[in-house]
Amino acid sequence: MKGKKILIGVCGSIAAYKTALLIRLLVKAGAEVKVIMTPSATDFITPLTLSTLSKNPVGLNYFNTQTGEWANHVEYGLWADVFIVAPATANTLGKMANGICDNLLIATYLSAKCSVFFAPAMDLDMYIHPSTKRNIDLLKSYGNQLIEVGHGELASGLSGDGRMEEPEIIFETLRNFFLNSNSLKGKKVLVTAGPTYEAIDPVRFVGNRSSGKMGFAIADQLALRGAEVKLVSGPTSLKNNNQNIQLIVVESAEEMFTACMSDFSKMDVIVMSAAVADYKPMEIADQKIKKKSDELSINLVPTQDILKQMGVMKKGNQFLVGFALETENEVANANDKLSRKNLDLIVLNSLNDIGAGFNSDTNKITIINKAGQQQSFEMKSKNEVAKDLVNVIVESITK
Repeated sequence: MKGKKILIGVCGSIAAYKTALLIRLLVKAGAEVKVIMTPSATDFITPLTLSTLSKNPVGLNYFNTQTGEWANHVEYGLWADVFIVAPATANTLGKMANGICDNLLIATYLSAKCSVFFAPAMDLDMYIHPSTKRNIDLLKSYGNQLIEVGHGELASGLSGDGRMEEPEIIFETLRNFFLNSNSLKGKKVLVTAGPTYEAIDPVRFVGNRSSGKMGFAIADQLALRGAEVKLVSGPTSLKNNNQNIQLIVVESAEEMFTACMSDFSKMDVIVMSAAVADYKPMEIADQKIKKKSDELSINLVPTQDILKQMGVMKKGNQFLVGFALETENEVANANDKLSRKNLDLIVLNSLNDIGAGFNSDTNKITIINKAGQQQSFEMKSKNEVAKDLVNVIVESITK
């Protein structure tokens, strides 16, 4: 933890006293800590206490009315290696999830470029309310990391879920995060995402419904582990905000093949999550095809099989991951693809699972390795699925 820059957001909860203990643990471990408080948090613990423990001024308001100095939320967000909101009240969770920016903490959250953790704290009825669960799920879908609540006696006198996790456990969570953040340091990784569009004429194309969300989430998780990531994406509306990811946008399967192969030999890990078109029109019309009859025939020919070619070219020190989207005989078809294309892992998802596949924010996967071992996961957000996959990749290449 030495030298790590940790920003802590404190909300109005009796659990704020635990944050003082967390700050103490972090500072003793060599971390540099800064604190931002919501106005209501000062009813439970003083800025002076947290400033003394963190050895830094506490951010509270946008402006210091006495000096006229501006508390720069953008600088806070750029400064931090990690931002943790602890305790995170139901009120603040709702604001974070829905972008309601009415205090310095939320403005900083919306500006943060680093990983964000949140540790909820509230009474059990508030915690299990559907609106709270929805907000937590939304925050997780954005890539934020939940620190689960503890079970026990609450401030109301009731007993149940809702306690902010203990400072020692939060400290270990952050310590493990930093340890894992270097698990792929020095590794070069290629990721593909999205569909490909195969032109019919200057207006029309053959394509599919892939959104690219899965590939972008995988690239983000690999970059968070310290990898140098090259992301080759077909047409999507998604944007890349991670400076450790080099985004290359292509349109056709041929363009994706060229972009992937240019650096293939330099890559340590390759994750081919793009939905590359299997066929393309034999001929591309120079001008828009006019409607002249009730029928139109288009002759299709196979596109370059990028994954198969990679399997042929793969060296012993390279780790190749493919995807299989199936509608029938899912496991058998995935195993066949794993073998035929010389993959190290294949990620299987089925269109028979509602919420999996194209154009959704969730996915349900089974990961199969060369030994035929399977790991199945429940339905999760694509960010969480990406974490599971990257965990398996890291475990596989570090054995």
